[in-house]
Amino acid sequence: MTDRDAAPPDVVVERGETDDAEAVADCWVALARDQKEYGSRLYADRNRSAAREAALRHAVTGGLFVARRVEHERSADADDGEGDVLGFVTASPTSGEFVEADERGAVRNLYVRPSERGRGIGTALLAAAEAHLESLGVAVVSLEVLAGNEAARRFYRRHGYADHRTELRKPVGDR
Repeated sequence: MTDRDAAPPDVVVERGETDDAEAVADCWVALARDQKEYGSRLYADRNRSAAREAALRHAVTGGLFVARRVEHERSADADDGEGDVLGFVTASPTSGEFVEADERGAVRNLYVRPSERGRGIGTALLAAAEAHLESLGVAVVSLEVLAGNEAARRFYRRHGYADHRTELRKPVGDR
């Protein structure tokens, strides 16, 4: 991790624990709601328990990272009701049906609260996820971003990600 990848001085990025699952699920629901604007078909609230279970699994396997205020910066007055998790990301090795030339990993669900965006927290979360995957022997990292979310696409391009595969969709029937 470089200085460019470091969190702001009032924020720490650390491995998430099982105790973070509720706050991460809250963030995931907010992320899913935000993504409706870009064509996501995921239900936010109806998937909360699945998001919580995924956070628990990633916490146990070491692939959950959370951003939170540095301990001395936290206070009851500063709590906005969303807990101390400012953002999160999950990362894990992936495997497919076929053997590939490189070990692969995936970054999923990078989220930073809107009020905290633009401060480098997303960059620090992404760097933590990538470092975790590299420590597991992963050589190539992939992630998904909705095609219409140009701000997210720019963010990932700034961090060296490039288009690799395109998924095409078409509604069928009366929908």
